[in-house]
Amino acid sequence: MQGAQYSSNAYRYDVNFLFSSLKPAIGSNRQKQFNRNTIICNKYKIDINLNNSINPRTMTKFLKKDQLSSNWFEIDAKNAVVGRLATIISKIIRGKNKTTFTPHMDDGDFVVVKNIEKIKFTGKKFQNKRYYRHTGYPGGIKETTPEKLLEKKPGEALKLAVKRMLPGGVLGKKQLTKLKIYSGNDHPHAAQNPKVIEIDKLNNKNTIRN
Repeated sequence: MQGAQYSSNAYRYDVNFLFSSLKPAIGSNRQKQFNRNTIICNKYKIDINLNNSINPRTMTKFLKKDQLSSNWFEIDAKNAVVGRLATIISKIIRGKNKTTFTPHMDDGDFVVVKNIEKIKFTGKKFQNKRYYRHTGYPGGIKETTPEKLLEKKPGEALKLAVKRMLPGGVLGKKQLTKLKIYSGNDHPHAAQNPKVIEIDKLNNKNTIRN
């Protein structure tokens, strides 16, 4: 028999079947043949298809630590919808916009968001949406709204939306640090020459037009 392979191939085996234990009934015409203590050996050829998905030649190649590289992108959050903007950012900082996406590696890019104070919520979420947290003490549950968050921490609503789209654990925390949020048009990352992404051209529903 041939050795095991890691690809989908068809093999042909020569198999010998022994029928010495298959004796005919007493009184039949074939009984005389088995009284001679002969062994009838029949040879068959069997085609077997082996399908194995573990093929080193076609298996996805994962990135190594020394192959990681990060780019910089800039997004203007003026009149941008929070949820739609968060989906775009989460894909970029996870690295899912690349053909070399590796789930367990930090191969994402940096995203700079400006004009965060002009971000928008659809419907009545700006007043009615609730964010909950717990202090850890009995009865220590706290709640707030995007309207209150915008006054204290303008970028917290977007950061929470992106955080919940990332994997949990150490990898998700590390990827979240690639999100840079600033109020106004100015930011300290001009030296990185970030590529501007116009989200309204990706989909006209990404922004709210007044």
